[in-house]
Amino acid sequence: MTHSSRSSRPTHPPAPAPRPPHHLPAAPPRHALAWGIALLLLPLLVALLLRAVERPFFQGLDDWWEASVNNSSAAGDGGFALVLDRLGGPLGMILPLLLIGVLCVYGRWRSSLFVLAAAVAANVVVLLPLKRLADRPRPPHPWVLVNEGSYPSGQVFSAVTLVIVAGLVVFPPRARRWWWPVGATYVLAMMGSRTWLHAQWLSDTFAGALLGAGSCLVLWRVFAPLLRTEAERMAADSLWL
Repeated sequence: MTHSSRSSRPTHPPAPAPRPPHHLPAAPPRHALAWGIALLLLPLLVALLLRAVERPFFQGLDDWWEASVNNSSAAGDGGFALVLDRLGGPLGMILPLLLIGVLCVYGRWRSSLFVLAAAVAANVVVLLPLKRLADRPRPPHPWVLVNEGSYPSGQVFSAVTLVIVAGLVVFPPRARRWWWPVGATYVLAMMGSRTWLHAQWLSDTFAGALLGAGSCLVLWRVFAPLLRTEAERMAADSLWL
């Protein structure tokens, strides 16, 4: 009798699973800090090499690429490359600042701090000191006005950081699937334009890309607690509380 009474008790449905955190901004992967440090160390080591020797081991590849671009440049006017040069110059700072302003309007000051650190402050704290350390001469006869210090590429650095921070704080997971290919195409075009305009060596552009990605990964991990709090508040519709 006791057994039958126990079996006849109504069973309660399982408790609903807790609501997952909001997908914006994105959470960093597990090894983001380690990968970011590794990507930062590689350009630093190359900068030390450039400082120590007059002709690095990869200069032959840079010379070959420069000669190839020089031969192909006669077939085009470089108009698109000039547009990218303007976009990677002063506009390279204006676009992140616009993104920061929009985020602040929507109450996402934590994401705006991350964008400010990765896309603006890192340019001053990471990129410019490395340029001074390497002190690499530009390719001969650049087509555009350039300053001293070819390594690493500031335009490519700005392009990479803008693509990464926008992907992390603006686009949800499904949209990121198309944003990353679009962003990678933009970065590759920026890299090509710098060599097309004879403004930088090929290795300079790769260094700028690695430096930008490494800076974003390290700062992504550093800002992870703030970004997690913002994601939870966005999920609860309480950003302004």
